[in-house]
Amino acid sequence: MNADAARPEPAEPLTEAAPAGAPAPNAPPNDPSWWHPVERALAVILAEHGIRWEYEPHLFPLEVAADGTVIEAVAPDFYLPDLDVYLECTVMRQSRTTRKNRKLRKLAARHGVVATILYRRDFERLRDEYGLLVPLARGEAA
Repeated sequence: MNADAARPEPAEPLTEAAPAGAPAPNAPPNDPSWWHPVERALAVILAEHGIRWEYEPHLFPLEVAADGTVIEAVAPDFYLPDLDVYLECTVMRQSRTTRKNRKLRKLAARHGVVATILYRRDFERLRDEYGLLVPLARGEAA
């Protein structure tokens, strides 16, 4: 069976608008109080490597009521437009990521969009192996 035949056509996201107060794509991540420090650190890493990024630019509906009301949706943390890649960051304990993993599986099944999750262990590896300053909790210094 052709793998492409089984893949659903990507759906249009519900919105292309960034959240209120979000910086313009690739804006210096100096003081956005609305994001987690690990997201800020990833934005810096991406920018330092010349990778364009957008913060939560697309909101995808996962469950919609009969009247069209969105019941459940997901907005992956980063979109890398030049690579057409979505990234989701989490520093939750692995045992607490079930809901996030389920939402991203639904995203792939319903919209054909794959978001790669960067877990705490991935950020720890960046910190330990490459000396990158990646805070893993709010208030932790980078």
